[in-house]
Amino acid sequence: MSSAMEFASSQEEREGGGEMTEQLDLIPVKRLLLPRELFLSTAVSLKNQVVEVTWKRRRDDNIGVDPTAYTGLLGTALTCLRSYEATGSLPDLHLCSDIVDTCSLATRASHRHLTFLCGRVGVYAVGAVVSHYMGDPQRLDMFFNLFLQAAQEKALPIGPEEGGFGMSYDLLYGRAGFLWAALFINKHLGEQKFPHDLLISIVDAVLAGGRVGASDNPDCPLMYRWHGTRYYGAANGLAGILHVLLHFPLSNEDADDVKRTFRYLISKRFPHCGNYPSSEGNPRDKFVQWSHGATGIGITLCKASQVFHEDREFRDAAIEAGEVVWKNGLVKEVGLADGVSGNAYAFLSLHRLTGESEYEERARAFGTYLYHNASKLVGAESQNGGDRLYSLFHGLAGTACLWFDLCKPEESRFPGYEL
Repeated sequence: MSSAMEFASSQEEREGGGEMTEQLDLIPVKRLLLPRELFLSTAVSLKNQVVEVTWKRRRDDNIGVDPTAYTGLLGTALTCLRSYEATGSLPDLHLCSDIVDTCSLATRASHRHLTFLCGRVGVYAVGAVVSHYMGDPQRLDMFFNLFLQAAQEKALPIGPEEGGFGMSYDLLYGRAGFLWAALFINKHLGEQKFPHDLLISIVDAVLAGGRVGASDNPDCPLMYRWHGTRYYGAANGLAGILHVLLHFPLSNEDADDVKRTFRYLISKRFPHCGNYPSSEGNPRDKFVQWSHGATGIGITLCKASQVFHEDREFRDAAIEAGEVVWKNGLVKEVGLADGVSGNAYAFLSLHRLTGESEYEERARAFGTYLYHNASKLVGAESQNGGDRLYSLFHGLAGTACLWFDLCKPEESRFPGYEL
């Protein structure tokens, strides 16, 4: 293997978003890995490019602004926040604050979602956190109070017995996404900023909804539907909801149901390869990404292994999922949701779980591949991708965050998913 360009077959040879043709061989790849300091300078440069395209060129045009973290301007703010965390750059912190203000204005026109990645509480959560780091208690209180107002939405704690199916449970659009936003605030502002007892009614509603959703399956205690489909992945499915639940204190009964649900999910692996179906009963082995497939489920299994450390099976399943990503994870997109950047985080999670350097090297291999190929992969979609190609979950902002995290892999966290 003579160059990083040979890490994967050409884009034209790949047919599906989660497919590739061969496994990487880490032994020769080690000679080609970028040093950490080069990842840092490259991340800063790419962050500046993301800011230029998504913010500076559109700063005076508030019409049609997408204020979400998933595909919109808040993703740029989070990238600037990640840059500040990595470099200590105060201009990045102030830039993050300015972008959040624009997102806040844009969210007034929409009250549809209450989640971190796709709703207004993400704007409020990031606004509160950046105000905290800027030492501005008045702005912090303003954003936190907006968050508290959103928390009063009746649909959040309503259980299925009260007709609560009007609001989903998933991470992107549902209750798990709201709970994650509260956890994000507590991570940065302190565990008591948003006391867990204020959130327990929502946690209970998620658990109750999962039990109703699994009532026809004695082998699986918790199950959820999104638009009628029982998804397994992180974005709209079981893995994302379980990941959030793992951050809360659970009763023995609730913890047992969560563990049994994990065992059921693990039992649904494709026997020939170890990957996971995107949804219940789906026979297609197609996706190996965060949104669907081994990446998102593997990262969640790493968290399960940390919480239920006495259960070795979750650690083993996380490692197996990482092997699936290693064999299949150089896909044709660059972002966090369905691309190489997101897939690299499976290895960073395993590195933190196991302490083994091999997983850091695998993440760096994927990061190095992106260093040589990201512009080519994005260029193939540039005619109709627009700002989406620079977004956090479907574009280059996610790549910038990965490169920042490769500088300090022990402190890495999948943006909008890991805390």
